[in-house]
Amino acid sequence: MAQRMVVVTGGASGIGRAAVGLLGQAGIPVAVLDADAAGAAAAAADLPSAIGIQCDVTDESSVRQAVAAAVRHFGTPPTGLLTAAGIDLGGPAHELPLSHWNRVLEVNLTGTFLAACTVIASMLDHGVGGSLVLCSSPAASVAFGTGGTSAYAASKGGVSALVRALAIDYAAHGIRVNAIVPGPTETPLMWATTPESGRSALRERLCAEVPLGRLADPVEPARAVIWLLGGDSGYVTGSQLVCDGGVLAKAAVSA
Repeated sequence: MAQRMVVVTGGASGIGRAAVGLLGQAGIPVAVLDADAAGAAAAAADLPSAIGIQCDVTDESSVRQAVAAAVRHFGTPPTGLLTAAGIDLGGPAHELPLSHWNRVLEVNLTGTFLAACTVIASMLDHGVGGSLVLCSSPAASVAFGTGGTSAYAASKGGVSALVRALAIDYAAHGIRVNAIVPGPTETPLMWATTPESGRSALRERLCAEVPLGRLADPVEPARAVIWLLGGDSGYVTGSQLVCDGGVLAKAAVSA
């Protein structure tokens, strides 16, 4: 993978951290951005060329400062981005506090927009192309059977639409933009709205409903991210790479 440097938001855990590990193993410089400063540092600690940087993706100045710090540290602009920072605050829409709705959209959609725009601006300033991978979800296309995901679904639908718009806007500059669409994956976000007491039952239900019969290990969608970041996907832009165990291929009814 011919990358100068890759920025990963939400890099302290889940799919983001798995991608950080794969990038590091390949010897690719990686800037690990996360609101959790200690988590970002820990994710970068054992890699040959990585730096952990605290970053609030909802704060434009924080994002700009983090990317600028990464450029200074590595002495080179980013040519890759993964936006893996995300949250979920679920519940029936009519009971969902407006503050929860706003927070989910702020982190998942606005945070993705700010990271993408900041990295694109750096690419343009340095005259380099690259690849952006924005983390979407099957919730962008279908409703989850568990319900209570109106804010999350709206945020990820926005991400998928943003991918298409950015892909067209920046194709002429050699900047590709795609989405990764992971299905149920064993990450902290997977259980964000499920009490500890209900997780075992939900895991069993999910495994029964996913055609491949299990949840993904975070490294599995992370491998798809690495492909989208690299040159082997050089003619792919504006796409949604589904890595969901067959969830979107399955009808909700038996007949």
